[in-house]
Amino acid sequence: MRAAAVISGSGGSGRILSGGAGRIGRAAQLLLAMVTMALSLLSADAAQSQSSRITEVTSPGGIKAWLVHDTTLPLIAMEFAFLGGASQDGKELPGLANLASSLLDEGAGPLDAEAFQHALADHAVELHFDAGRDELRGSLRTLSENRDKAFDLLRLSVTAPRFDTEAVERIRASQMAMLRRRSTEPNALANDRWFTLAFPDHPYGRPVDGTLDSVGRITREDIAGFIARNFARSNLRVAVVGDISAEELGKRLDAVFGALPEKATLTPVADVAPQKVGTVDVIALDVPQSVVVMGTAGLERRDADFIPAYVLNHILGGSAFSSRLFKEVREARGLAYSVYSYQVALSHVGLWFAGTATKNERAGESIGIITDEFRRILKEGPSATELEEAKSFLMGSYALRFDTSSKVAGQLLQIQLDDLGIDYVDRRNALISAVSLDDLKRVAARLATARDALTVVVGKPAGLGG
Repeated sequence: MRAAAVISGSGGSGRILSGGAGRIGRAAQLLLAMVTMALSLLSADAAQSQSSRITEVTSPGGIKAWLVHDTTLPLIAMEFAFLGGASQDGKELPGLANLASSLLDEGAGPLDAEAFQHALADHAVELHFDAGRDELRGSLRTLSENRDKAFDLLRLSVTAPRFDTEAVERIRASQMAMLRRRSTEPNALANDRWFTLAFPDHPYGRPVDGTLDSVGRITREDIAGFIARNFARSNLRVAVVGDISAEELGKRLDAVFGALPEKATLTPVADVAPQKVGTVDVIALDVPQSVVVMGTAGLERRDADFIPAYVLNHILGGSAFSSRLFKEVREARGLAYSVYSYQVALSHVGLWFAGTATKNERAGESIGIITDEFRRILKEGPSATELEEAKSFLMGSYALRFDTSSKVAGQLLQIQLDDLGIDYVDRRNALISAVSLDDLKRVAARLATARDALTVVVGKPAGLGG
């Protein structure tokens, strides 16, 4: 898993349909929600057992997918991704992938936006797209009896999106309204500024959602060109769970994706390290609390020490109620309601974050305590008790990631994106169990630079300037 991976971008379009279509859509959503809820009632053990029965399917045309064939309920869930994402926006047009992803269900082939949405609603099909820094993802949910229509609508959306002027301008307006809201939202401001400062002159430094200026300049030709360059069979990853056989899935893969080009035309993205580590940047905003985001270098997902680092992070701040940060910042001093740390594994950098929100006059104190806890766990390591409790929780809770078909499909897709191997689900808990105190000491030594962080504060923090 790409632990707590940062995925930005807005797949929703904010569309408005007629009253009748709205009623149909709500009924379809309710039906699908009931089916999904029923599946979630399966025991966690049963769900995890199903997730281990993964078959790699290769279509007659050579398209690969991972499949968990499950006939428990008449439901099919598909998760897929095209590698590239917002890293392919280009320096001048940040937000391009995000805008393109929001338009893929706004009309395709012979169907304009309203007709396409009616077709989805009438057949109880859920279809969504979302852009991240490293990939553009899609998800499909359908009842088995509606699979023909569902897969055909998906085919149209990825091979023949219309990008009609009306849809482009409506979704652009929605995205720009969202950007205006984000311009006064402390968490969004802090996150965007952190990446801008950490990665100047690199695609990761550009906002996934874009800016008011860049989104306003994106043309239909830009959007169509992005899809043409990025949607191809070579950079496609697919995971499917539900009431569909391997033989049928192979045929469906060719029918949906077979008309795409064989190779994507992607701009290479360089590996990178965060800059300005050890500095504090303040964005002045008249709010009663300061939002704090602290980030530093971590380990990439493909690193052999990622799992020990994952356990170490859980002890530091990954657990909601038992972590060191929770005990020191909230329980001992009452500085904040929530405080946390997490890993981010992007394709070209590993990161380690911590964050909180606290009263303006206590922001400096909170930053100091978080910094001290980072340094202390890297210098001294955790106790044997902390390690055993962390391993027990992380192993025991893993099955909860597989208690619905959508979660299973999402996990299988992420495992593919992280290139962990089809047997990772079966190996993962053993990897956690094997982590020792010596492993954590080794990882702590490797993460020495995490003793300092690039800190962004949004608010009116006392004594920090801004």
